[in-house]
Amino acid sequence: MDLGLKGRKAIVTGGSRGIGRAIAECLADEGCDVGICARGAEGVKATVEALKRKGVNAAGEAVDIAKGDEIRRWVANMDKALGGFDIYVSNVSALSIANADEAGWRTALDTDIMGTVNGVEAALPVIERSSDAGAVIFIATTGAVQVYGPRKPYPSVKSAILAYMKHLSHDVAKKGIRSNAVSPGSIYFEGGVWDQRKKNEPERYERMLKANPLGRFGRPEEIGAAVAFLASPAVSGWTSGTNLVIDGGSTVRIQN
Repeated sequence: MDLGLKGRKAIVTGGSRGIGRAIAECLADEGCDVGICARGAEGVKATVEALKRKGVNAAGEAVDIAKGDEIRRWVANMDKALGGFDIYVSNVSALSIANADEAGWRTALDTDIMGTVNGVEAALPVIERSSDAGAVIFIATTGAVQVYGPRKPYPSVKSAILAYMKHLSHDVAKKGIRSNAVSPGSIYFEGGVWDQRKKNEPERYERMLKANPLGRFGRPEEIGAAVAFLASPAVSGWTSGTNLVIDGGSTVRIQN
């Protein structure tokens, strides 16, 4: 199916590894020009080169998304480098899973919430210029909609982002911009959280693996495909304000 993304332009935060890299590659495979940012300059450079080999225009910069001036500057630079953009994917997270002290909460607030808000608000005037494909997509987590373990910053800030997404979907609808989220369950990739737990906490890894109804962890490219689906003006042109849960059936709530 033609998703109608060929010739579109997208920018992705945290686009050099894991889920963010998979999102950038999936959009490029659909014909999107792609801009990325991440904290590591070498990872950004390697990813941009890989994206260009797919035959699209690509650009990127090393950015600390927790610093408002840096994320706003990156958005402006991607606007210039790509000649505008239609799609903004907010993916970066501090992943404050274990650290629930004040420092952990502040890191999560600065990165997940303010990094998201500063980036999206800077991007909206650019996206408004999109003819018919304006979209903002947030990467959340199943932890934002169901309790897993003790209280901690990560799921709490992701829940706040879902509320922001929903409000945004109403605020920008008249400008032709759609706002949606993807909430992944446990995603495995080399160097990721579950790869580390497989090495350091094998019992926890096996327990989570067995608990999933489909019997496996998700793959980053499956989240990338979901983002492309929501970004598509052809198949998701009337989809806005939705949180798409992709978790192999692991959540037990009934969505409403």
